[in-house]
Amino acid sequence: MLTQQDKEFLAQKGITEDKLNTQLNCFKTGFPFLKLAGAASPAKGITVPTEEERTNYLKAWDNYLNGSRKVLKFVPASGAASRMFKNLFEFLDGANNTPNDDFMKKFFNDIEKFAFYDELNETCKDNEGKTINELIKDGNYKAVIDNLLNEKGLNYGKLPKGLIKFHSYAEGNRTPLEEHLVEGALYAKGNDGKVNVHFTVSPEHRVLFESLVADKSFEYSKKFGVTYSVSFSEQKSSTDTVAATPDNEPFRTEDGKILFRPGGHGALIENLNDLDADVIFIKNIDNVVPDRLKDETVTYKKLIAGVLVSKQQKAFDYIKLLDTGKYNHDQLEEIIRFLRDELSCRNPELKNLEDSELVVYLRGKLNRPMRVCGMVKNVGEPGGGPFLAYNPDGTISLQILESSQIDKNNAEYLDMFNGGTHFNPVDLVCAVKDYNGNKFDLTKYVDHNTGFISSKSKNGKELKALELPGLWNGAMSDWNTIFVDVSLGTFNPVKTVNDLLREQHQ
Repeated sequence: MLTQQDKEFLAQKGITEDKLNTQLNCFKTGFPFLKLAGAASPAKGITVPTEEERTNYLKAWDNYLNGSRKVLKFVPASGAASRMFKNLFEFLDGANNTPNDDFMKKFFNDIEKFAFYDELNETCKDNEGKTINELIKDGNYKAVIDNLLNEKGLNYGKLPKGLIKFHSYAEGNRTPLEEHLVEGALYAKGNDGKVNVHFTVSPEHRVLFESLVADKSFEYSKKFGVTYSVSFSEQKSSTDTVAATPDNEPFRTEDGKILFRPGGHGALIENLNDLDADVIFIKNIDNVVPDRLKDETVTYKKLIAGVLVSKQQKAFDYIKLLDTGKYNHDQLEEIIRFLRDELSCRNPELKNLEDSELVVYLRGKLNRPMRVCGMVKNVGEPGGGPFLAYNPDGTISLQILESSQIDKNNAEYLDMFNGGTHFNPVDLVCAVKDYNGNKFDLTKYVDHNTGFISSKSKNGKELKALELPGLWNGAMSDWNTIFVDVSLGTFNPVKTVNDLLREQHQ
């Protein structure tokens, strides 16, 4: 039973009672596993362009940039870096005063290779009166970590990844935010010389992001001959999800308020929907490389963008043909093949449709947001992968699925998941306007049955948390999707601080 205080709290967050009840019902019913038709592979659903096709797609993207369309880079950047420093926090809070595992030994042995070393060294001199090397010589390892992670020093333990020094350069070391500005100049510069970049950030870090952009954008504008238009947004309070007790009742805090939690990156479909652009690149904040390795990244970004605008134009042409009413049977067959072979959209019941129903079906499938997703060869990284899955309407299409969406008790599905040839590195380019230049309402293409429930705790009490359909998972379920094989060299995430010691980040 909701109190008056509850109702006022919901109104303040922009969450209706119906929405609250729907979320609570999800805890009771759970989410269904997806029905799979197979793992996507180069033999089934993943495009591997020939050299000639690569050349044509790269040219298509260059031609597109010469037009008047607006291109934007969208970078989810609100995640805190605390997990990146998990091992360091454990050492700082642990009983051992000297490194006693391989991770911590490597961290201290190679500490001078980190891009944040010089700044950390100065901080240690200011706070401890000694350099990093002197502190290590004294066996005072924890003082070094304390100055790196906590507020007395660099405060990296509470900063988002986007604001941490990742890469070293002679002219000054860079954060991931800066690397994304540089990337934008290399593959997303419009005909007017403008580079549009949008970061989603946490409210508490927004000022820091804005300050860094103000400090650095002129430098990169001058270096690359561009102008930057950088914008920010925060995850909307209305996309938070209710926490539940083990009995599926609203979880309440000590002051009696219903507890809401951020709904995961799937909530960002709302932020994406608010942006005005024709083509939007999406990539995680931590997947960046130094300039010496950017050529490969830029080439593949242009490649998947070229695939996108080429396939989009074909879809537009077919929609316009259907709208004229002047088409023949052979042309309808051609559209069916395009959907089946190039967009991997199949309908087992297609043969049962009357001609009028067929045209409505074809137009409906063509007139949707479109995305091209780069897929890298599977090297055992945790996370989602490319599949052919059944949709609520009975059709089969390409989907990026997480392990939680797959029934592990189904031996056939488990084999599909374990035997997948490719992995999702979160490397997308999206077309979000229709053939008349009108924005699609992206919230209408979400499969709300693809969320998931996880177990958490607050103040020692067990609770259930509800994750919204992921941004590139169920939130884009009803988009036209194309998977393209891209080089493993484009995938260089930083999950732990020691990942920065990999050759790709040096």
